[in-house]
Amino acid sequence: SENYSVTLFREYLRIDTVHPKPDYDAAIGFLERVGTDLGLACQKVEVCQGRVVLILTWQGTNPRLRSILLNSHTDVVPVFEEHWTYPPFEAVKDSQGNIYARGAQDMKCVSIQYLEAIRRLKAEGKSFVRTIHLTFVPDEEVGGHKGMEMFVQRPEFKALNVGFAMDEGLASPSDTFSVFYGERSPWWIKVKCMGSPGHGSRFISNTAAEKMQKVINSFLAFRESEKQRLKTDSSLTLGDVTSLNMTMLEGGVSFNVVPSEMAASFDIRIPPTVDLKAFEEQVAKWCRGAGDGVTYEFHQKCMDQHITSTDESDPWWKAFSGVCRDMKLQLKLEIFPAATDSRYIRAVRHPAIGFSPMNRTPVLLHDHNEFLNEQVFLRGIEIYARLLSALASVPPLPAEG
Repeated sequence: SENYSVTLFREYLRIDTVHPKPDYDAAIGFLERVGTDLGLACQKVEVCQGRVVLILTWQGTNPRLRSILLNSHTDVVPVFEEHWTYPPFEAVKDSQGNIYARGAQDMKCVSIQYLEAIRRLKAEGKSFVRTIHLTFVPDEEVGGHKGMEMFVQRPEFKALNVGFAMDEGLASPSDTFSVFYGERSPWWIKVKCMGSPGHGSRFISNTAAEKMQKVINSFLAFRESEKQRLKTDSSLTLGDVTSLNMTMLEGGVSFNVVPSEMAASFDIRIPPTVDLKAFEEQVAKWCRGAGDGVTYEFHQKCMDQHITSTDESDPWWKAFSGVCRDMKLQLKLEIFPAATDSRYIRAVRHPAIGFSPMNRTPVLLHDHNEFLNEQVFLRGIEIYARLLSALASVPPLPAEG
C-alpha cells in the first residue's frame, strides 16, 4: 500500500554511507539501477581512488544548450545510536508517516525526489530542449575535497555544459521554503602560541598560556559582537553574520610543567558581504596583539564569494521563482550558514541554488532522530517536477547563439 517513491526512498536510506567508512559501492549500485530503470544514461567518474561520481543524464532535444545540473551527495554524518528512538539505518516509518533515518533530510530525500520527478515527467510523455544531468558525489560531509572540489576541475564536468545547478538546502519549520543563493566562506584557523617553559610552581613571564588567553579573548569578543548583531537586527539571518567558534585547544605535558607551546583552533564562517582580505588583517592584528611568538595557519581557507542572481531579469531565477509563485510557495532567500558542494559549482562560475523542498519540518540535519514526513517528501517530488519542466524549457540565451 506504500507509495513506490517512498519505498525507494526508504531503501536508499538503509544503505549505510556513514563516515568514516561509507558504503559508496552499494549507494552507486542502487542509484545506477534506478537510473537505468528510468532510461537515463549512466557514467561513472573516479575522481580519486575509491571516490566515484555517478552521472545520470536525460538528454534534451537540443544538447548544445546549457544543461540543468541536479546535484546531491551520497554520504551521511555519524550517529549516536543511543539517542535515537529507532535504529538510524532502518528507515522506520511511524504512524504519522515520519520516516526516521540518517540522511532523511541531508540529503537522500533530494536524491530520490530528483529521480522520481523525472519518472513522473517521463510517464507524462514530457521532453525538454535542455539536457538534465544528475550528479551523485562522495565526501560532501567531510568537505568535498575528494568529491565535488576535484570533479569540477575534470573534463567530464566541463562536458556537462552546465547552465544552472540545484543542490541541497535546509528544512524550514515554518510555512516558508528556504532558498540559498550563496554561502559563507569557511575558514579553519589554528593559532599557535610559543612561550617560556618552566616549573609549575613559579610565576614565569611570557608564557604560552598568557598569550593564548589574549588570543582567545580577542576572537571570542568578536564572536560576541556578531552574536549580538544577529540578535538585535531582525532583518539578519545566520548567513548574514560571521560566526566564530573555538573548537579545539591543545597544549601541555604535565600538571607541573608550564608548556612552551599551546594551540587553539577556530571554525569561522564569513558571509559574502565581508572583505576577506580585511578580515585576515584583523586576525593577524589579534595575533600580534597577543605578543611575540604567536602565529596562525589555515587548515581551510575558502576565498570564493560568488553568489547566484535572484533578480527577476535573470532567466534561470525567473523560471525558478515563477514556478514557486504558481504553486503558491512562499520563499525565504538566504545565505547558507554552513557549507555545501554548491560553493565549488559557483566557484567555476555556474549559478547554483540550494533548495530542499521541506517546509513545516524541524531542521534535523546532523541531529538525533532525523526524520522526514512522507507527505512532505511526496510534495517535494511534485515541486521538483514543476521546477524541472520550467528550467529545462528556458529558451536559448543570447550567449548560446
